[in-house]
Amino acid sequence: MAELKDEIAAYEKIQADLESKAMGQWALIHDLQLVDTFKTFEDAAAIAVQKFGRGPYLIRQIGAAPMTLPASVMYNVVHGNGPVRL
Repeated sequence: MAELKDEIAAYEKIQADLESKAMGQWALIHDLQLVDTFKTFEDAAAIAVQKFGRGPYLIRQIGAAPMTLPASVMYNVVHGNGPVRL
């Protein structure tokens, strides 16, 4: 199973090709492979959770700059079975 940093590196290798074919769509990367592109984040997330559970996997909007969130921001799991623990 690939780590998230490896999934990001796999995306970066195909980024230029994706930007020329699917700008603005959402790419789903798992085990260093492009699974598919999706019109919405929600569609990509639904397939990711269905196929790969909790991951790791990468969902990134094609053409958008990478986003860094501060540690103080907590992500609430929509598809989880319990409370989020940090």
